[in-house]
Amino acid sequence: MELARNLKVDSVSRLHPTPPWQVRPDQSVAEAVALMRQHRVGCVLVCPDEDELLGIFTERDLMRRVLAVGLPLSVPVAKCMTRNPVVVHPKDSIGAAVRRMEEGGYRHLPVVDPAGRPLGVLSVKRIVHYLAEHFPSIVYNQPPDPNVVPLEAEGA
Repeated sequence: MELARNLKVDSVSRLHPTPPWQVRPDQSVAEAVALMRQHRVGCVLVCPDEDELLGIFTERDLMRRVLAVGLPLSVPVAKCMTRNPVVVHPKDSIGAAVRRMEEGGYRHLPVVDPAGRPLGVLSVKRIVHYLAEHFPSIVYNQPPDPNVVPLEAEGA
């Protein structure tokens, strides 16, 4: 099958990961959330400087480690981020990235260079778009529930 081969051959860089939006560990959760909202992303990387990845702060971290326990949004992001996140490299295969996401239950993986410097973020959304490229007629022609077919034409 073509998809199986492509997952092994195509690299993460083919998916054009999003820019590595960053906050410092001492910045507040509110600042991290504002940056996420501004750029419409689900996570930011936590970096003491531009060349070092310390952690990742995601929407899930916000829900579980801040809001669920009643912490104020003024708390430093370093207190509620995910430290030492699993990463991928631009030359890693897409299949390897999917495997890491599935094994860890991650929706975002930082993309780093060989020295560990952040280059971008790979999201599950990019993976889904990649998969849709391989099955356009199936993906774009399926009703939400394949067992339910409308009895009447929709629209005006």
